[in-house]
Amino acid sequence: MREIVGSGSPLEPQIGFSRAVRAGNFVAVAGTAPIGEDGTTVGPGDVYAQTVRCLDIAEKALREAGASLEDVVRTRVMLTDVTRWKEAARAHGERFAAIRPVTTFVEVSRFIEPDWLVEMEIDAVTGQEPS
Repeated sequence: MREIVGSGSPLEPQIGFSRAVRAGNFVAVAGTAPIGEDGTTVGPGDVYAQTVRCLDIAEKALREAGASLEDVVRTRVMLTDVTRWKEAARAHGERFAAIRPVTTFVEVSRFIEPDWLVEMEIDAVTGQEPS
């Protein structure tokens, strides 16, 4: 069984991607950028605020796919300036200190939007098959 979770972004059909995909017990959340409800970048210049926004979006996608933060087994945090990793780590730790998934912080040269300082990917494994 394969379930697609969309975010409503007009780019999803254009690019051919989904916010999240659930296949059996596995849920993958796509690279998630700090985009606000109004389509603008949340927290320009603020890695912590942008990371919180990425986590909010990813957590919503997990819920829609029948998973939760407690099911997360891997996170990937991509930053345009890895020297600012502690700002992203603070937001990550606020959600995952007790869950402790494996995680990777990497530096990338840039994102689609120049104001984005961080993007995240999340993988989860749920305890049950979807109904």
